[in-house]
Amino acid sequence: MSSPLQAQLDGLRPAGTERVVPAVDLVLAEGVRRGASDVHFEPTPAALEIKLRIDGVIHSVAALPRELAPNIVARLKVLAELLTYRVDVPQEGRLRPGELAHVEDMRVSTFPTVHGEKAVVRIFRAATELLHLDQLGFPSDILTTLIGLLRERTGAIFLTGPSGSGKTTTIYACLRRLAHDGAGRHIVTIEDPVERWVEGVTQSQAKPGADFDFAGGLRSLLRQDPDVIMVGEIRDPETAAVATEAALTGHLVFSTLHAGSACGVIGRLLEMGIEPYILTSGLRGILNQRLLRQVCRSCPRPGIGCPACAGTGFSGRLLIAELLTIDAALRRAILAKSDTETLETVAAQSGWRTIRAAADDAIAAGRTTHEEVLRVLGPLSK
Repeated sequence: MSSPLQAQLDGLRPAGTERVVPAVDLVLAEGVRRGASDVHFEPTPAALEIKLRIDGVIHSVAALPRELAPNIVARLKVLAELLTYRVDVPQEGRLRPGELAHVEDMRVSTFPTVHGEKAVVRIFRAATELLHLDQLGFPSDILTTLIGLLRERTGAIFLTGPSGSGKTTTIYACLRRLAHDGAGRHIVTIEDPVERWVEGVTQSQAKPGADFDFAGGLRSLLRQDPDVIMVGEIRDPETAAVATEAALTGHLVFSTLHAGSACGVIGRLLEMGIEPYILTSGLRGILNQRLLRQVCRSCPRPGIGCPACAGTGFSGRLLIAELLTIDAALRRAILAKSDTETLETVAAQSGWRTIRAAADDAIAAGRTTHEEVLRVLGPLSK
């Protein structure tokens, strides 16, 4: 494997375990420099492979000698104040970014594999790099509707999308908007974990192992006189029930829930036992989003690859989304417990544009490729 990072790692002197500290420093600095969201230290029978997740895609960038693998992971554990002698169980911790510029936080997780411990470091950018809603790249119609939903005093707003789709960035941008809109609302959150601190928001960290899960914490928050409640994720029927009930009793509630589409969220909530009449009364909107790699503008020809994009043909990401609001026709379909396909048909008849349509627009504009859309959204189901 030949890369600038590999050359730097190979050039470290002296050889042996004394290379461990500078090697870890070099790898983390390279991850920050290249804008990676995650740095992987993956043991194999032959080496410790170094991989970076950049713009949602994993890239192998270097390798270290196999015999150094335990020492590299142990170094990360020391930095994160984890137990170096426990190599048989997963561990999680934080390490201080030190002199790494523009980095606010770094989280370390270790996991035992058949070839030794694997470690992943997640990189969180500095708070000054947090974006406002109008900086995320939403189309003007979706942005206007979303801002209007945040002005509501009651009801539920859900965000959906897989890991790495930008939900966390959007939800914190919503919190920032709510905290600074001048409405004087009491905003509280229950998260797991708290990934960003937002001025003007009371944030709390759920601790499921200590009887402080989302459902129990949410019940307690309702006694704290909140106006707006953000629940990090709807994971179970109990949390779903408490959240939707809160949306009917004078609170604006927003949360994330894993589903394949905006209409799929309605199906998930119905499966969790939420009564249709509660959804039609309390649900305000559902935002489904993805991030697509954007064609590099510095390439001599689109997608050919150049130094600016490290030969990938892509540089940066663009946001595509669908935002579903509840009208009379959709309410009737929900009350009838219609399936997701029927809900989508009803919504489309009212002018709703799917995330597929947003992806097609991005392809037509030359901002991304058909192959990239297939990678992120998969083939269009029939």
